[in-house]
Amino acid sequence: MISLNQQLKRVEIKDFEIENAVVFNYFDNLPATERDSKLLRALYIGVLALMEDRLSSFLSKTSNELGTELESLKMIFDMKKELFYKSSVKGSLAEEEIADFLNDYFSDKKLKDKALLVRNIPGILPKNKTGDIVCELEGKSDLKIVIECKFDKSIKVGEIESKDVFLKHTDTAWSQLIESQANRDAKISLIVFDVSLVDITVLKQFENVGYIPGIGMVAVVNSQKGDYSNLVIAYMLARDIALNATPVELDKELLAILVNRIIKGLNEVLTIKSLVESNIDNNKSILKQLEKSMLLMEFNQHYLKKFLNDGTLTKTDLLNYYNGEDVKDKYRLIEKEINERE
Repeated sequence: MISLNQQLKRVEIKDFEIENAVVFNYFDNLPATERDSKLLRALYIGVLALMEDRLSSFLSKTSNELGTELESLKMIFDMKKELFYKSSVKGSLAEEEIADFLNDYFSDKKLKDKALLVRNIPGILPKNKTGDIVCELEGKSDLKIVIECKFDKSIKVGEIESKDVFLKHTDTAWSQLIESQANRDAKISLIVFDVSLVDITVLKQFENVGYIPGIGMVAVVNSQKGDYSNLVIAYMLARDIALNATPVELDKELLAILVNRIIKGLNEVLTIKSLVESNIDNNKSILKQLEKSMLLMEFNQHYLKKFLNDGTLTKTDLLNYYNGEDVKDKYRLIEKEINERE
């Protein structure tokens, strides 16, 4: 089945097929255009794993096929985690991975945005490199979101009210958001934390996605699981603000109400999503709540865009926003449809 082409230094495989539910389900969930590249990547990762002495030793001694697969995966994960936590370059690796993820996301969603890794390039402030990733929106170099990656447990939230200016300067979420936005001349800034490498006070305040009024967005990701869904949510909210904000004096308190209400709905969706994923036999009430939260997200985002375009909301707009009759009517139809399902 396998032959080696010594002249071209190439492995050649003929008539290859495999019957394995895990492998089949993985490739079944991929677009056809990605399957070849993912197969090559899986083969390369597998060869690297087999070259690891500890793993090779274990595989040669075990006789249980299932046990081998599970233990192999566990050891690979443990090795990756050990390298991640001990490596002095974990911050750099995180920045590269986030930039790559965002560019893949932009390509997949047909967005003209571009994520540029600029961590080693000084910005506007003298000798200052704060602001790891600059995202140019719609291909416009003067319309930017700046992202600061902080995989560091020493970083606190750092509200300005509690800051003692006479103490030694330390980086905080507030300072990094403000500094990166100023240094990269961005419309809005975003700071990314990892759930395994974040101060508990930050995690309590921003469990998934957060907004600090007048300062910027916060996203908590799980890089070890490759879960950057919170980053996408925070980025798209920041993108809406950057693209739709008009050069008028905005009522920051009203903006905070709108954004934080959207984030509250998003966090509810994330909570419900995790429940659904862990419970295949989900019931109608979970599905109803999920649909309700999705409608609220669209409803809130509509008024946020209107506010950003007009610079304010009329009293009629505020009344409609408060009562939410439109979203109630839409939900009644969806609720009826769910109730009629068998």
